[in-house]
Amino acid sequence: MTTLRLVLGDQLNPNHRWFQVIDKAVIYVFLEMRQETDYVLHHAQKIIAVLAGMRDLARSLQGAGHRVHYLKISDPENTQQLESNLDRLLSHYSAQCFQYQNPDEWRLDQQLKQFVIALEARGIQANAVDSEHFLAAREHASKLFASQKNWLMERFYRDMRTRHGILMTADAKPVGGQWNYDHENRGRWNGQQALPSDKRIQHNHLPLWLEIQAAGVHSFGEASAEDFRWPLNRTEALAQLDDFIADRLPYFGQYQDAMTQQDWRLFHALLSFALNTKMLSPIEVIVAAEQAYKQGHVPISAAEGFIRQILGWREYVRCVYWARMPNYVHQNHFQHAQDLPEWFWTGKTHMRCLSMAIKQSLEQAYAHHIQRLMVIGNFALLAGLNPQQLHTWYLGIYIDAFEWVELPNTLGMSQYADGGLLATKPYVSSAAYIDKMSDYCKDCRYDKKQRIGPNACPFNALYWDFHARHANTLSKNPRIGMVYRQLEKMTPEAKSAITDQAIQWRSRLNAL
Repeated sequence: MTTLRLVLGDQLNPNHRWFQVIDKAVIYVFLEMRQETDYVLHHAQKIIAVLAGMRDLARSLQGAGHRVHYLKISDPENTQQLESNLDRLLSHYSAQCFQYQNPDEWRLDQQLKQFVIALEARGIQANAVDSEHFLAAREHASKLFASQKNWLMERFYRDMRTRHGILMTADAKPVGGQWNYDHENRGRWNGQQALPSDKRIQHNHLPLWLEIQAAGVHSFGEASAEDFRWPLNRTEALAQLDDFIADRLPYFGQYQDAMTQQDWRLFHALLSFALNTKMLSPIEVIVAAEQAYKQGHVPISAAEGFIRQILGWREYVRCVYWARMPNYVHQNHFQHAQDLPEWFWTGKTHMRCLSMAIKQSLEQAYAHHIQRLMVIGNFALLAGLNPQQLHTWYLGIYIDAFEWVELPNTLGMSQYADGGLLATKPYVSSAAYIDKMSDYCKDCRYDKKQRIGPNACPFNALYWDFHARHANTLSKNPRIGMVYRQLEKMTPEAKSAITDQAIQWRSRLNAL
């Protein structure tokens, strides 16, 4: 009985049990489709990286003796849609069975479930298997918090640490006596620690990029097709992991929130693309960091801070995504409706911090979590930008952005659009935080210390006006009570000036 097995573009794990036995009755299907390149406007590097990774895994499987049917974006027989492509291949091979790994995005999960129903009605066997990647089941958080109104990532994280025995003592206590070392991971980088050399495997994907363009695929950002840094396969991803553990993890914790005009990467791992396409497994990355601590190579604060992002946050937001979909994508707690400014696609704004973060995103298809949260996301929330538009932008621009991880981070953590289901407070700040954690304010056209006037940093008036406008819903939040105590001390004239200034900034976002 001939079986077709579908491999999606974010399922590039050569160690999946599917591939451990060669069976000539099994055909592995890879589909490059406009359905996937076009559902949002994607960064050019993201399209190139996913397709290049798919082609590399297909070649590897063929070389190992597996049967593979690979449908390129340029193939004239490609319908560019999932169901019609699969229907044609099932007929072509007279296949009686169809299998797929559970997708991580709601839209594909629903699309494949409906396709399976149609196949079974035609007498074709069909079933899904686990992707063998995540450490928590989709419903793990729902079960963990079943009897509680509020979900807390910290409790989820401690549960995962305990379950998997990561950074735990023999008597089930956290190594070092603390669960969390976040207070030690807020250093500003001023060049006091030299940056390691940027070891990377470069690829020339110009022929692939020309093929993508010829197929009519639209994108944005710099393609960098002749000088490409992202891994194609597990071997290259493992080399990146080794380099990070050796050269950057020792200082990652201390400077994980830092930003500088001097270097776009600092001590970040750049492993998220390899993780989210499953070239790497989360447990091997976590264990590598844990071993580096046990061997005395890195401090506990660095190891714990890095592990928390993967074992805690990454797994947690996936659980939130599956618990809240499909309605989560429509959340807009503050009813923000302002269109994204034009400079989100060019980086041409006089605000140095936003210009740096967005230009970097356009050039590298990457920005680290503080740039995404406390620069771009911070401004978006203060300015009242439409959270759905912002979600689409984040989903398209970042190399590691797949909806299961991007959507909760954007709508929940960054924009508070879910009203506090994910984050315990809105993550907003004035210019003071950005100046504390970066050198972005240096040489900026706007004055970080001024609230009012044409040269005042827009973050300042927007920050105070945001809290004033939303006092009814936010003033009782114990985590931000100090802000409202400060607002109460302001004179009516000062408050009015702030409101007027914020209205002026919001009315001319494209000119900022």
